[in-house]
Amino acid sequence: MHPSHFAAVTPDKPALIMTRTGTVTTFRELEQASNRAAHLLRSLGLKPGDAVAVCLNNTPDYFTLAWAAQRSGLYFVALSSRLTLAEVDYIARDCGAKVLIAGADLPHTAALPAGLSDLMLFSLGGAVPGYRVWEDAVADHPATRIADEVAGGEMLYSSGTTGRPKGIRPELPVDGDIAAMPMTTVVAKTRFGVDEASVYLCPAPLYHAAPLRWSMAVQHLGGTVVLMDKFDAELALAAIDRHGVTHSQWVPTHFIRILKLPDAVRARYDVSTLKLAIHASAPCPVPVKHAMIDWWGPILVEYYAGTEGNGMTIINSHEWLQKPGSVGKANFCVVHICDDEGNELPPGEVGNIYFQGDHPFEYHNDPDKTATAYDARGWTTLGDVGRLDEDGYLFLTDRKSFMIISGGVNIYPQEIENLLIQHPQVADAAVIGAPCPEMGERVVAVIQPADWADATPAFAEELSAWARQSLSGIKLPRQFDFMRELPRHDTGKLYKRLIRDEYWKDAKIA
Repeated sequence: MHPSHFAAVTPDKPALIMTRTGTVTTFRELEQASNRAAHLLRSLGLKPGDAVAVCLNNTPDYFTLAWAAQRSGLYFVALSSRLTLAEVDYIARDCGAKVLIAGADLPHTAALPAGLSDLMLFSLGGAVPGYRVWEDAVADHPATRIADEVAGGEMLYSSGTTGRPKGIRPELPVDGDIAAMPMTTVVAKTRFGVDEASVYLCPAPLYHAAPLRWSMAVQHLGGTVVLMDKFDAELALAAIDRHGVTHSQWVPTHFIRILKLPDAVRARYDVSTLKLAIHASAPCPVPVKHAMIDWWGPILVEYYAGTEGNGMTIINSHEWLQKPGSVGKANFCVVHICDDEGNELPPGEVGNIYFQGDHPFEYHNDPDKTATAYDARGWTTLGDVGRLDEDGYLFLTDRKSFMIISGGVNIYPQEIENLLIQHPQVADAAVIGAPCPEMGERVVAVIQPADWADATPAFAEELSAWARQSLSGIKLPRQFDFMRELPRHDTGKLYKRLIRDEYWKDAKIA
């Protein structure tokens, strides 16, 4: 299937509903708008294999542009609307984009023409000096399909939580059939039960891989996407109630914020239409997931994967209740745990996670980084650490780059963070290794308090005493600092390197 099919058979059905405004885009409107955009891109000289970059907040135009690229054989490069000017410049050049479409409302849009004068620039949502207005340029193009339709795809960049964003440029489908289902759509249909009757809530930004891919999968299968322009805990519950949402996509940060709503607010909304609540992107603390299952029932499904698309594990609620903390068993791949020398480890031992399967990838313009993601057998890794149990269920430990080595002992911050976030006065927590002349690194907890008035030495002492009841001495943070807001990506991933860099910038030791 394809949105063009549903534009023909159910033209007035909503393909998209915006939660805050209630704006509806029907399948007919999506088809016509994406066709006009495809014609415009062709008229600009873009041919299959070229790249078009977009830098927008969540808006109906996102899907117009994504489906236009998909039916034109183009790479659709989604840039975070929260990137700095330098980062937008870097990605636009690195991906080889011929066209950049930027939101007129974004803070860096006006400054981009000076550095990107060699790109064709369009502003969307208003006029900006140095840009052509997208709405004006596309208006006169026909709403019919282009003559040379061929399948394109996304070229997405990692969120850069451990360094500069890395582009993943997959091979485009060989047969070029725009109706062929990519792997995400296959999983959505076969494992998550998405079909024409599905109503899917997307509370996260579309510039990230999971929200974009799952939302397009829903429209590919004829379902309706309910899109939030930005996450708000109560508005998310209201959207489920108002639109009869059946499927939804979350990250643990969303769950934590919803659970911290007053009981009276949570009880105000009917969430009984939910059939499946999918979550990923970051590890979910066990008590948080238990609380969500107690509330919503055993409808949570978790997966572990990356933008690279090299492998996936999936676990449903019934399995998870038997294996708390697991991210599931391998799906369309095989998972291996290896030591630093590449030797495969037995069940229960912690090591580097590798995927084996027919899902090759490469980091664009970075052969060295690509080489480090592969071992001699062709297995690939995302740089995460974990273990398999005797039944083949995967448990994540942390990213290898976040590991703290204190006095020769390996300490994984995730376990400590998962504990600290449970304290009722803690809104968010990050644990990093800071320089220590004696031990190499010391464990430091950086806390975002729910109330900034709690950012006191007394509360730091209270947190230390509270954590000491659950953590061994080597894992207990030696220092508690406070930050008004941790640098967390909208998808839930923490930019831990930004925090860590502040502690290491003046260090005399490596």
